[in-house]
Amino acid sequence: MAQVVCVGIATLDTILLVSSLPTPDGHVRVRERAVAGGGPAATAAVTLARLGVEAAFVGAVGDDDAGETIRTGMTEEGVDVREVRVVPGAVLPQSTVLVEEPTGARAIVHHPGTMPPLELTPSARALARRATWVHADQVGYPAIRRLDAQISLDGGNPIEDLDLGGVALYAPTEAELKRCFGGVDEALAAGAGAVVVTRGERGSSGATRDGARFEAAGVPVDAVSTLGAGDVFHGALLAALVRGASLPDALVTANRVAALSCRGLDGRSAIPTLQELERSAA
Repeated sequence: MAQVVCVGIATLDTILLVSSLPTPDGHVRVRERAVAGGGPAATAAVTLARLGVEAAFVGAVGDDDAGETIRTGMTEEGVDVREVRVVPGAVLPQSTVLVEEPTGARAIVHHPGTMPPLELTPSARALARRATWVHADQVGYPAIRRLDAQISLDGGNPIEDLDLGGVALYAPTEAELKRCFGGVDEALAAGAGAVVVTRGERGSSGATRDGARFEAAGVPVDAVSTLGAGDVFHGALLAALVRGASLPDALVTANRVAALSCRGLDGRSAIPTLQELERSAA
C-alpha cells in the first residue's frame, strides 16, 4: 500500500545548459542537454521513492512516446503508476528550459499539451483513502478537494477556487502565499492545519494553528539548476513526516534534500537516496 499518493500533472522537459540566455534573434551553444520527467506531484512521488517511502502517482499521460517515457521512468524509480490513465491522442505538457551558467537564471518555453481535466477513478479514490498522505498540485487539487484524506497541497502555482478547509498541510511559495492570502496567519484562518512556506536559498518556514512558528535555514550547495527543487522539497517533507519527524525537523530534512537535488541540470537526476541523504547529514 502506498503511504503517500501524489495526484496531479506529469510533464516531460528538455533542459539546456547555456553560457548566456539568448537575445532576440540571437544564437547560443548548448553546453549540456537533459530530457527528464517533471511536474510538481510527479517529482514529489519520485522523491518519496528515492527516500524509501512507498509512493503512488495518480495522473494522466498520452498514448505517445512521451507518455510511455513518463510511465517507464516513474516505474523504474519504484513509483506505483497503476492509476496513471493513458488518454488516446492526448499530448503531455512539455517545456524547454534554458539554464544560464553560472547564474542559474532560467528561460522557459512551455507547451500546455491537450490533457483533459484529471478525474479520480473509484480505484484511485480507494488508494488515496488508504494512504497516510495525499499530496496534490494545481492540476490534482480539483480532483481531491472533497476527498476524505490527510491532504498536503503544493501551492507553488496558482490554483483556481482554492479552499483550504480540509487541507492538513498547505505549502506555497512566498509569492503565492502573499498573492492568495497575504500571510501565514490568514492561510491558517482560511482552514489550513499547517502552513509551510518555501523561500528558495533562504530555506523554509512553518506555522501551525496552535501558534507554533519555526524556520529552517537554507543549505549551501554548488547548484547547477534549481529546476524542480520546490517539488523535491514537498516530497522530502512528506517522507520525513511519514517516518515520524516533527514538522520543524522535517523542514530541515526537506531543505537538505532540495538543495542536493540542485546539483543536477534537470529536476530529478540528483535527488538523493535515503543513504546519500544520511551520508550528507553526517
